[in-house]
Amino acid sequence: MFDGIAPDYDRLNHLMSLGVDRSWRRRALRGIVTPGRPQQILDIACGTGDFSLAIARAAHPDTQVTGLDLSEGMLAVMKKKVEKAGLQERISCLQGDSEAMPFADGTFDAVTIAFGIRNFEHREAALSEILRVLRPGGRLVILELSVPENKLLRWGYNLYFMHFVPWIGGLISGDKAAYRYLPASVQAFPGRRAWMATMVRCGYTEVHHKAFTCGLCRMYSGEKKSDAAQKGKGERTDNQ
Repeated sequence: MFDGIAPDYDRLNHLMSLGVDRSWRRRALRGIVTPGRPQQILDIACGTGDFSLAIARAAHPDTQVTGLDLSEGMLAVMKKKVEKAGLQERISCLQGDSEAMPFADGTFDAVTIAFGIRNFEHREAALSEILRVLRPGGRLVILELSVPENKLLRWGYNLYFMHFVPWIGGLISGDKAAYRYLPASVQAFPGRRAWMATMVRCGYTEVHHKAFTCGLCRMYSGEKKSDAAQKGKGERTDNQ
């Protein structure tokens, strides 16, 4: 499915979100990038590479970004964008499965997943594998679309995403079914409390949450316990 919609994916994402998805990524960068030092950053479900490119541009010049995705079609688009940006030396594109990644333990300072976690078949297995490849004290940051909790906003959201999005997505990409899948997958994703509890259960500490644009998007973050940290798991919610 993602191979089929890859050529129109970027254009439709920006169109259907009215461009707000760019601001969500910019806000998430603050929890990922440390401009003053080089980092190793893994962008899982990188798709066409929008977030990988944003990370590389915001990070220290010696930071290395690895994009990982299952879709060859998405990665083909990403490689062209990376080459056009002249960032081949800093961004690598790799086809692979988040549940069995070809990286050594403790490889990455940070791991990101932007609008992809809802598509994972075994989310807890992926969270455990991500924890393995994070360095002690490293951070996972997840951006994901969400159903607003406010009843009026939820009504408007359902009208837009259940009817307009499949229509415009099908018109432009020729694959209406793929854009019926999008709202259905968002509806099926766990609520914020349930998802935060899942992250804690999988071993993450300092689990936080922020809501963007009235809850249309949510950012979750959690850390791998550092060697010096005391044992225990923490959870906190910060709504914006």
